[in-house]
Amino acid sequence: MKTAVIYHSQTGFTRKYAEWLSEAAGADCFDLAAAKKRSFDGYEAIVFGSWACAGGISKISWFKERAASWPEKTLIVFSTGGSPAESPEIAAFLRNQFSEEERGRIHAFYCPGGFCYEKMSAGSKLMMKMFRKMIGAKKEKTREEEEMLKMISHSYDLTDKKYLEPILALLKEQSAQAQ
Repeated sequence: MKTAVIYHSQTGFTRKYAEWLSEAAGADCFDLAAAKKRSFDGYEAIVFGSWACAGGISKISWFKERAASWPEKTLIVFSTGGSPAESPEIAAFLRNQFSEEERGRIHAFYCPGGFCYEKMSAGSKLMMKMFRKMIGAKKEKTREEEEMLKMISHSYDLTDKKYLEPILALLKEQSAQAQ
């Protein structure tokens, strides 16, 4: 199954997953800037990866606008973020990115990334500083808030190829069905 992996990455975590996925699936890999200049007519599967930001997936609108014109393709989205994979909010986060109709056509996955303050834009750094300050100022923090405050106080990397296994399994299954 000819597959394209398209990614948008700010600090490198999404790019890392896109490159790993591309290598494992034998797919072509494009950053979003290059993808905007291409046609994907010759592909049977299109994977879009980007990072979680303020409750959404950065640049997801680009993918969703084109998804309607790809009715016969296998469509996959993966989002990276700073939360661990087992975080209970992940399922709701992914579900909220898509309409009911889109959820019937687009497979969504989460791959834990991390934080790399050294590579963040000034705006993202400021947003995270305000978020840390807001949580830190609370007098009675929940256990989850305490853990989050510890995690986001420094750079860290949660990436692992194992988080791509469900995506690779889906691509393999879709490829077998197409034959």
